Amino acid sequence: MHLDVVENLTATRKKLLHEISGLSDEKLNKKLDEDTWSLAQVCHHLYLSESVFTQAIIYGLSKSNGRKAEPVPVQLAADRSQKAKAPEIVAPGDDHLDYQQIKELLNKSRNLFLEFYNQLEDKSILAEKSTKHPIFGYMPLDQWVELIYLHEERHIKQIKEIKSQL
Repeated sequence: MHLDVVENLTATRKKLLHEISGLSDEKLNKKLDEDTWSLAQVCHHLYLSESVFTQAIIYGLSKSNGRKAEPVPVQLAADRSQKAKAPEIVAPGDDHLDYQQIKELLNKSRNLFLEFYNQLEDKSILAEKSTKHPIFGYMPLDQWVELIYLHEERHIKQIKEIKSQL
């Protein structure tokens, strides 16, 4: 699983950066309406989410009485037909971000995750412990890892939708 995880994270991030590279600051920060995030806000949300997911996984591993949860259908995270409101903790701000700032934020959260993940000697422990997700409920920690790139896939689709309307 380890190699697949890193490959999927790398491929998804490459797609994300490809979608936003070369866009002007104006396009990156333009909101189509009050209820729609700008491209920069979508990316800020991904940075916040990956940071929180990493913290949640670390927390789940640290629980001495951590219980094993049944797998949940995390693939639904990539389905844009199912709308979900982002929890406040991962809601993006209104800060104006340029491409370089976005890239730095995304690199920061990815590096923190990979630093933790690569130090984990026995990755099978991730399937044995769980913690609660705000949408999926209790889920195994290995699915939290999978959710990082599935969630990013979801928002790449959103970015494409927004770009087509800019």
